[in-house]
Amino acid sequence: MRGSPVMKIVVPSLLLLLLVRYSASYPLCTDLRAPFDADKAGLGFCRYNGSVCCDSAQDLQLQKLFKAMNVSDPGCASLLKSILCAHSCQRGENFNILSHFTRCGSACFLQSCDPFSAELFRVEQAPRVVPVLCNSSKSVNSTRSQLYTLDFCSNLWDKCHNTSILSSPFAFESRAKTTPSSRSKISDSWSSAAEFCNEFGGASDDTSVCFSGGPVKLGSAENSSTPAGVCLEKLGNGSYLNMVAHPDGSNRVFLSNQPGKIWLATIPEQGSGEIIGINESSPFFDLTDEVHFESELGMMGLAFHPNYQNNGRFFVSFNCDKAKWPDCSGRCSCNSDVGCDPSKIGPDNGANPCQYHSVISEFTTNQSSLVNKTGGNVNPNEVRRIFTMGLPFTAHHGGQILFGPKDGYLYFMMGDGGSIGDPYNFSQNKKSLLGKIMRLDVDNLPDSTTTSESKLWGNYSVPKDNPFAVDKELEPEIWALGFRNPWRCSFDLERPSYFLCADVGQDLYEEVDIVTKGGNYGWRVYEGPFLYRPPQSPGGSTSASSIKPIFPVMGYNHSQPQNPQGSASITGGYFYWSMADPCLFGRYLYADLYGSGGIWVGTENPENSGNFTSAQVPCSCAKDTPIQCDAENEPSPALGAIFSFGQDNSKDTFVLTSSGLYRIVSPSRCDYACSKETATSSRSPPASAPPPPPPSTSTATPRRHRGAELLPFGIVLSHMLLFGFVRDL
Repeated sequence: MRGSPVMKIVVPSLLLLLLVRYSASYPLCTDLRAPFDADKAGLGFCRYNGSVCCDSAQDLQLQKLFKAMNVSDPGCASLLKSILCAHSCQRGENFNILSHFTRCGSACFLQSCDPFSAELFRVEQAPRVVPVLCNSSKSVNSTRSQLYTLDFCSNLWDKCHNTSILSSPFAFESRAKTTPSSRSKISDSWSSAAEFCNEFGGASDDTSVCFSGGPVKLGSAENSSTPAGVCLEKLGNGSYLNMVAHPDGSNRVFLSNQPGKIWLATIPEQGSGEIIGINESSPFFDLTDEVHFESELGMMGLAFHPNYQNNGRFFVSFNCDKAKWPDCSGRCSCNSDVGCDPSKIGPDNGANPCQYHSVISEFTTNQSSLVNKTGGNVNPNEVRRIFTMGLPFTAHHGGQILFGPKDGYLYFMMGDGGSIGDPYNFSQNKKSLLGKIMRLDVDNLPDSTTTSESKLWGNYSVPKDNPFAVDKELEPEIWALGFRNPWRCSFDLERPSYFLCADVGQDLYEEVDIVTKGGNYGWRVYEGPFLYRPPQSPGGSTSASSIKPIFPVMGYNHSQPQNPQGSASITGGYFYWSMADPCLFGRYLYADLYGSGGIWVGTENPENSGNFTSAQVPCSCAKDTPIQCDAENEPSPALGAIFSFGQDNSKDTFVLTSSGLYRIVSPSRCDYACSKETATSSRSPPASAPPPPPPSTSTATPRRHRGAELLPFGIVLSHMLLFGFVRDL
C-alpha cells in the first residue's frame, strides 16, 4: 500500500490564506517540554484526560495547597480548584505548602497540568501565577471564540469576590498592594469585575489561548482533502546536501555538497523559465582538503550566524579522518564515562573506533564582501573549533546544524553512532552526546580553563536553561534525546516553536517528531511507536517503564514506500508557506530517500493541535520546466535519491536530490487540480522552456544531465548510504 487513507480538510480561499495568522499553541508545558499521557500520571486531584504536564507528586501538592486556602464557598472553591489544576510549581525538598505563594510568587518556575499551559501562562513573555482567564469583554478575532461560551473571568468574580482566601494566588499577579500571606478577598484589591478582568482576563485569538475552567480544546477536526500531487520544476543538475537562504533576504542561497564545497547561487523567479545562477568552478568556500568524504561521511551541515550581515560568521559541520589530518583530534565518544571501551569494539568498515570525528568549525567572510554583497573573500583559516568528537562507528552521526530563530543558539543533530540497534545504548545514555540534539552557545565563549574543567567538547558555552538545569543526570549540551539518526530538521518559518525532525528507523518505522526541551524520543527502547528489541546489548538496556517517550507525529512503515531496494530512510522537510501551491499551504512536506512513490504531505488537524495525518502524493515535472526532468513516457520525474529539502527567502520549497535541484511550483503546471489556485497564486509560466544548460553548470558527474534514470545504481546507492540506509551490514 502507498500512504495513508485520504485526509479531509477545508482550506480557506487564497485571499483568506494571505490574512491568516498562525499561533504557536500546539501542546507544550510551561517548562517548554511536551506533555505526557494522563493515564500514566496517576492524578487523583486534578483529573485530566488525554495528555497532561504534571505528575502525581505535583498533583498531591496541589491538593494540599487547595485545602490550605480554606475556601468556604463551594462555588468559588470549584473555580479556584480548576485554576490550581492549571498550574503547579517546581519545588525544592523543603517546600512549605502554606508559604508557597509567599516564597515563590510570580518568579516561580511554573509547571502546569494543562497540555497548552505554555500559552495559558505566557511563559515566553512574562511567566504568570494565574493563567489568562477567558473574558468575553476582550476583543476577539478568531474561530476559537466559538470554543467557549462561558465568560470565566466574570463568573469567577461573581462567585469569589466576597469570599475569603488564604494566600490568594491573585495577590501575587496583581499590581495591588495586598499582603499575599494574609486572608483576603478579591474585592479588597479590585472594586469591580471590569477592573479585575482587565488585569486577569483575555481572549482566545489566532496567537494565544485563554483558560475557561478546564483543559484547552481547539475544537473538532475539520474535513480535509489530500492534495492531488506536487508539481516540480528542475532548476539545476547539481547534487547538493544543504541549502541555506542568504541572511541578506535576497534571492540568493548557499548550496553545499558532501565532498566539502559551498557555492553562492541565485534563484530565478517562478515562471521566468531561467535556471539557477551558479558557477561551480568558483565555489564560495572549499573545505575538501579537511573533509573526509565517503558513503556516510563528508560535509553534513552549514549554518550562518543570525548576525552574519554584520559579523560574517558562518559554521560548517563535517567529518574528518585523524589518520590523514593532524588537526582532526578530539575525545572519543566511546569512553569510560558512558560505559564504553573502544579497544573492545574493533574496526568498522575498515576504520578504527574514533578514527573519524564529527567537527563544527567557524569561519568568517571578509567584511568588504558583506558591505558590497559579493560572494567571495572567505578567510580560509579556521577561526575556532567549536566542537570535535570521535565516532565509535562509521554511521549514524547526523551532522546538521541550525540556529534557533528565537534564542540564537546553535542546534546540533547527532545520531547514535552506528551499528545495528545502538548496541551500547548511547541514545538513552544521558552521559553520552550520541543520539541527541544539542544546543550550544557560540557567542559567549569560555576560556581554556573553563573548557577543560567543564569537560566541554570545544569552544562553546552551555545555555543556562538547557534541560540539565532540571535533570542533573543529563550532559549540559543535551536539548533532547532518544534519536537514531536525525536527518533534516527545521524550525517553522511562521511558528518557530514548531521544531520538527525526521529520524531514520532501523527495520520497521520512519518517523517525524516535534522536538521539545528535554524530550525523549524513544530510541532504542522504541522504534517509532513500536517496542524495539536490540539483537545485542553490551552497553546495557533501558526499560520502557523508566522513560516517558514522545511518539512520532508523522511517519510510515517500511512496507509503505514502494521501491525496488526494499528499504526506507526518511528525509525531513519543511512546512510549506509559499503561495505557488495553495493546496500545500501550511502543510509539512517530507520524503523517503529512495524517492519512490512521491512526496509525503502532513496535515495538522485541528490547526495548532500537534495532531497530524499524512499521505504520500505523486510528484510530476512541469511541462515547461527549465531543465527536462521526466523520463520519456514516464508519469513521474526520475529524482534519484532525495537528500534534503530547502527554503529560500521567498518561502519557496526545494527538493535536493542526486539528479538535481527542484522547486515546487503551481499545481496547474502539472495539470494537478487545486480548487484554491487562482491566476494570482503564481506567475504565469513562459510559453516555452529554454534548452537545458551546458555541461559547465553541472556537477562533477556529467551523466546526470540526462536524469537519474541513466545513473548506474551503484552511484545512487553510494549516496543512499549517507543515511544509514543499507542497514548496517
